[in-house]
Amino acid sequence: MTPHPFSLRQLQYAVAVAEARGFRAAADRCHVSQPSLSAQIAQLEAVLGARLFERDRRHVLVTTAGEELIAYARRVLAEADALVAAAEQAGDPLAGSLRIGVIPTVSAYLLPNVVPALRRGFPRLVVLWDEEKTGVLLQAIREGRLEAALLALVPGMDDLERELVAEDPFVLAGPPEHPLVRSRRPAKLSELEGEKLLLLEDGHCLRDQALAICSAGGAQEAGFRATSLPTLIQMVAGGAGLTLLPSLSLEIESRRGELGLRRFAAPAPSRTLVLAWRKQCPRGAALRKVAEALRCARAKNRISASGRRT
Repeated sequence: MTPHPFSLRQLQYAVAVAEARGFRAAADRCHVSQPSLSAQIAQLEAVLGARLFERDRRHVLVTTAGEELIAYARRVLAEADALVAAAEQAGDPLAGSLRIGVIPTVSAYLLPNVVPALRRGFPRLVVLWDEEKTGVLLQAIREGRLEAALLALVPGMDDLERELVAEDPFVLAGPPEHPLVRSRRPAKLSELEGEKLLLLEDGHCLRDQALAICSAGGAQEAGFRATSLPTLIQMVAGGAGLTLLPSLSLEIESRRGELGLRRFAAPAPSRTLVLAWRKQCPRGAALRKVAEALRCARAKNRISASGRRT
């Protein structure tokens, strides 16, 4: 077999430069000196016969050829990671490390219960969590930078394997004195007609799900867009208006009693939380075990719309 004229480490350096848009930042990320990294990149460009980067004193740009070749490099590195993972799995599928992403509207409310449960159930497994928005996580899974992600099911995930973690019903929330949350009867979507609801900013899948509910109920979006769920809740508690909250958040966000909460009549609108991963991922069996542990942890900490454990 003819030896390859480049190393995996050189490919890692090239990907790091492309992502950091700079040689100094890439060298810091790879824990090497900048001259060493630059020399390895130059050697890689020489053996590939293509220039990967345009650089001057202030900017680093990926060339057209570089975009295509670095995409190949990412796939090669993902397969190399898969080889290492497969070797770990051969000895113990629940040993080693797993890189799992999680969306912000889940991480703060589920991970405090999940992390200890995973540690107890799988003592030889180290889960490295990465919090990002849905689009970023899906891209990271497909590029092999993450093994899996814990997120809400959205369109366009048919190419991924997934396991159900929980159904997370939405609850109507507002200032305690608001007429729509004072009623003890389950709410109907039709009651939202003409109301203006506060929502998250673009990029959060929770925003898209809430917009769909608003459309079904004849509600509109208010002018303010929150950058995070806690910010949204503070605005609502301060009297700015109504919003829709996932039940998962209630244990933490309703503990001060500043919110009026009202559940929806069945079938209540909800989001579906799943653990998703690439179909070719060699850690699939381990990820199914992790998904089962996530389901159990969620079941033990399910919260009703009143904020009490059920």
